[in-house]
Amino acid sequence: MRARLLPLLIVLLAAVLLALGVPLALSVAAAEQQKVVVDRIDDTARFAALAQFVTDGPSGSRRTSTDERWEALRSELQSYYGVYGIRAGVFYRNGSAMANAPGDWFVPRKGEVREAFDEALLSRRSHDPRQVWPWQHSRLVVASPVIRDGDVVAVVVTDSPTGQMRSQTLRGWLLIAAGESAAMLLAVGAALRLTGWVLRPVRVLDATTHDIATGRLKSRVAAAGGPPELRRLARSFNEMADNVEDVLEQQRAFVADASHQLRNPLAALLLRIELLALELPEGNEEIASVRTEGKRLAQVLDDLLGLALAEHAEADLRLTDVGALAEERVAAWAPAAEAQGVRLTGDCPPTTAWADPITLSSALDAIIDNAVKFTPEDGTVTVTVASDGDASTVVVTDTGPGLTDEELARVGDRFWRSGRHQNIKGSGLGLSITRALLAAGGGSIAYAHHEPKGLCVTVSVPRQVEGDPAD
Repeated sequence: MRARLLPLLIVLLAAVLLALGVPLALSVAAAEQQKVVVDRIDDTARFAALAQFVTDGPSGSRRTSTDERWEALRSELQSYYGVYGIRAGVFYRNGSAMANAPGDWFVPRKGEVREAFDEALLSRRSHDPRQVWPWQHSRLVVASPVIRDGDVVAVVVTDSPTGQMRSQTLRGWLLIAAGESAAMLLAVGAALRLTGWVLRPVRVLDATTHDIATGRLKSRVAAAGGPPELRRLARSFNEMADNVEDVLEQQRAFVADASHQLRNPLAALLLRIELLALELPEGNEEIASVRTEGKRLAQVLDDLLGLALAEHAEADLRLTDVGALAEERVAAWAPAAEAQGVRLTGDCPPTTAWADPITLSSALDAIIDNAVKFTPEDGTVTVTVASDGDASTVVVTDTGPGLTDEELARVGDRFWRSGRHQNIKGSGLGLSITRALLAAGGGSIAYAHHEPKGLCVTVSVPRQVEGDPAD
């Protein structure tokens, strides 16, 4: 969730910073150019003041070079060009030069200079030049009219290079970029802290939910920070977990108590059945059937009590040699298999895993018992131990009739038995007890078809658990 939430926050923050930074950068560029334009306007106004009285005589002939005002204007323009590198000139209405610097600079027939010159002839200053960006090598042209007696007699034109202005603009942009970068780093740091603060309770809740889902019903959400809504959710989750645990505990207690309480009346009933059988002729089918059903009911009650205890018990995990334990169970079941004409073999190399030895032994007993029970005479049951890095497995295969796909989906359910095996002794709780015992220690049991026929049962136990020094 953090990987999805954090990019969203960063994108939003970047959009906000861009929305602030771009207008600021544009305003910096505009301010730098406006400052230059204002300076050029002041300069043209000063040159226009000097040029007001340096005009043609009534006959149209130009004044002589001894005119002090003309000399002063020419000197100012040359000094101006020499110091600042800005081309400047005062031009008559017909475009001829009154004074200019450099001397070979004139008003062209077209272009920005001509447009500014023509605009000043209309008795107004030329419009501000178009915005010059740092990547453009443009020039700034400003023109002001020289007015005498209400008439425009000449025009002052300045043509300025923009290198320094563009450098200042770029420097301002770099400062803005640095500020934006610093702000972005701070924003990312704040987003990291914010997402961590918001999602920490979610991660704790997720871990606790996983623990409960895997059978650790005592797990609860630890107190953590975060928004008030998530803290209330954590408290509500703990209350829900307490209620669910109480309900499950009541169910277990009811099953265990009912199984225990029914055993004594059932034992008394079976005893009376045996006494009644003494009064009936030997070989009476009805009394034999009642006796069989009574014993089956006693077995069901015992299995129910075992299931209730299995679901309530906590595993005593130890580092166990699964291979040696499986080989021991194969040796223990070999005589029973041989009595039924079933060949029981084992391939059990040494491999260690974390398991409750008693639980694992009980699980293997139930699985091997089923395999031997349902395998016909001259069939084979094979027990194989292996490890794949994360878990150690015990695979029990047989050559019995196997199960259909529908039956595989239900095998291990409580009280479920295949319709083909109803006449075989059992309560339908053995594999349910096995699954409960294995789940308590982090193990699992799976069922699959065995080719060409039969059933394959795989028991998996973890090779590492939380707190294992090997982690």
